[in-house]
Amino acid sequence: MTPTADDRQQGHGALIAKVRKLLAMAEGSPHPDEADAFSRKAAELIAAHRLDTARLAEPEHDTLAIREYAMGRGAYVRARIALLQAVAEAHGCQVVFGAGYAGTTAYVAGFLDDLETTDVLYTSLHAQASSRMAAERRRTGAATQQWRRSFLFGFAHEVHQMLERSHATAVREVPGSVGRLPELRAREARVGDHLQARFGRIGAARAVAGPTAAGYVAGREAAAHADVGRRGVVGRRALGRGA
Repeated sequence: MTPTADDRQQGHGALIAKVRKLLAMAEGSPHPDEADAFSRKAAELIAAHRLDTARLAEPEHDTLAIREYAMGRGAYVRARIALLQAVAEAHGCQVVFGAGYAGTTAYVAGFLDDLETTDVLYTSLHAQASSRMAAERRRTGAATQQWRRSFLFGFAHEVHQMLERSHATAVREVPGSVGRLPELRAREARVGDHLQARFGRIGAARAVAGPTAAGYVAGREAAAHADVGRRGVVGRRALGRGA
């Protein structure tokens, strides 16, 4: 399902509309293989669009921003952040997070169109993962929670792999893509500078307990069929980088 020239020529708004439609079909499909095809098509369209020279040259694609996500509390927070990072980093964005009285908040920095793409894809993938997690029960509540948490970590890992493959495919198939990679790297460096200007130096988050094998493997398998340290900052919550 390689993107066509017409796909690559569409504006960002039209692309997002098409991606939303593909993801909706994936979420509604009872057939894993069909959902997988829809998700991969969406990921390939996005990857090809990121390498489009005309898009990179347009002024409206040169605005940096930071979007906040309320990640809640409890056992699944770091796994949700891992999924958000998998999607965001594949689209040139960067994620940090911090805990406060209302729970954990994730901050995603990037260019506006990349932030929109990240939001659309993350929202859909999180919904798909949550639906599959909710269907699973174990012998005890604690075992169920542990399995679901492991599932979500595995799901996030496989999403990361899938998006990397989509990017590699776009680099191979979109004419002139290799020559645009330095520009994408320069944009990503600007994102990092923007994040640092907002929050200052950000430390690594503390390590979390490892997932169980069964749940992790199940999460990876589900994602394969899915559509697509601490530091105090003055006046802000402590922020961490890395899930």
